[in-house]
Amino acid sequence: MIFESHAHYDDKQFDSDREQLLSSMKENGIETIINVGSDFRGSKDTVELAKKYDFIYGAIGIHPSDISDLNQETCQWLEENAALEKVVAIGEIGLDYYWDKEEEVQKAQRYWFEWQMKLAEKANLPVIIHSRDAAEDTLKLMKEIHAEQIPGVIHCFSYSREMAEEYVKMGYYIGIGGVVTFKNAKKLKEVAANVPLERILLETDCPYLAPEPHRGSRNSSLNLPYVAAEIARIREITPEEVIEVTKRNAERLFFGSVK
Repeated sequence: MIFESHAHYDDKQFDSDREQLLSSMKENGIETIINVGSDFRGSKDTVELAKKYDFIYGAIGIHPSDISDLNQETCQWLEENAALEKVVAIGEIGLDYYWDKEEEVQKAQRYWFEWQMKLAEKANLPVIIHSRDAAEDTLKLMKEIHAEQIPGVIHCFSYSREMAEEYVKMGYYIGIGGVVTFKNAKKLKEVAANVPLERILLETDCPYLAPEPHRGSRNSSLNLPYVAAEIARIREITPEEVIEVTKRNAERLFFGSVK
């Protein structure tokens, strides 16, 4: 049974068949799903999904591209809902300089990234970190605030093997999804080959980043076997071993123990 560590079933792309799709997960080998908020509305919807489905747990947080959602009211909501039993992480949070090139915007992203990291520490929750085109600043900020004391995962990892090893030294997990199946994903394949399997989580980031052979279509957790199979091929082990070890990893991170 597979542990999906990063999905967005609150996304409008699932509006037409969300209940039918989620109801099919267990029979298709998907045991547990972490649904991850990225803006305020998505975080609220995530809490509702976690209440409705016993196998869905929530992460609440504000993506760096949506920091305009953060104000006194939304910060208070995050603080209060971080205490809910089925909220198991703060995320996704971090830095994204791909679209935001202005220094003032990037400064605001860093401020809210640090604020949400401290919220996670206060709530005794792990973090789910998004970092795009911001490798140096992400690592620098995390070292400055002693992020090694806050467990977490670098979601949708897109940097070098050396950078992955830096995060692993800090105690972080590396989230690997459909991109690892792409032929041109040389850096990520190298990461998948060299990072300890005990530090890898399976994820989709659905509805985005569907793996081969479904690249370009709407993604879902049902595609995770393709990700497990590619990691297994790269490491020359069985997909079953990848699935079992990554499941234990995710349970340790999000639940504090292995079921």
